[in-house]
Amino acid sequence: MSVMVDIRSVHKSFGPLDVLKGIDLTVRAGEVTVVLGPSGSGKSTLLRTINHLEKADRGEVSVDGSPMGYRRAGDKLYELPERAVLRQRTRIGFVFQNFHLFPHLTALDNVVEAPVSALRRPRKEAVAAARRLLERVGLGDKADAYPRQLSGGQQQRVAIARALALEPKLLLFDEPTSALDPELVGEVLDVIRDLAERGTTMIVVTHEIAFAREVADTVVFMADGRIVEQGPPGEVLGAPREERTRAFLAKVL
Repeated sequence: MSVMVDIRSVHKSFGPLDVLKGIDLTVRAGEVTVVLGPSGSGKSTLLRTINHLEKADRGEVSVDGSPMGYRRAGDKLYELPERAVLRQRTRIGFVFQNFHLFPHLTALDNVVEAPVSALRRPRKEAVAAARRLLERVGLGDKADAYPRQLSGGQQQRVAIARALALEPKLLLFDEPTSALDPELVGEVLDVIRDLAERGTTMIVVTHEIAFAREVADTVVFMADGRIVEQGPPGEVLGAPREERTRAFLAKVL
């Protein structure tokens, strides 16, 4: 199975705060990696370095064989202009904690916008694809609704459809259910579960341990800017080797 994400010795600081302290991680195509850890452990920053929303201070992130934010010439890396980075990002869907939908656009137009503006797809073609995606996330009847008319779970499902509209090779989820009322969590996790069954490559930052146990190929536990432990869910969640992992699971289970 080919490597989709290759992270090598990535460091990231914000002023005096070291947020990522030498991260190494490999994600294979078609696999689901779930990242767990306490608040402030660097999980969200790790996701943002993968699609170059945050530039790593040291180390390298490659997606589908290409270094993110750079082009390689021989042994050297040269920084890409912003337009080229935006083009790279079209291969990576990002679903945020707080939906980030455009409030003045309908659900349909939220999904249509990126393929038309970023990929220059004909609008008619993009609309047809967007309708299929809204059906796929269970919102075919909400195409003309505005975000304010939708529940949090419905808004997050529109956000997932929007991420899928670019036909990305990789999907990143940053705590996709943490802003939702408990009764709405399941409907979003069902959509992610369906994507996993279809073989979508995903990295999911979440606190949903049962979901991680069910869907993940690999569970990564982070603490204090480092990967403390990683492996199959049966090992990391069922028989963790590290004391920090055990202490975290004891609090959340």
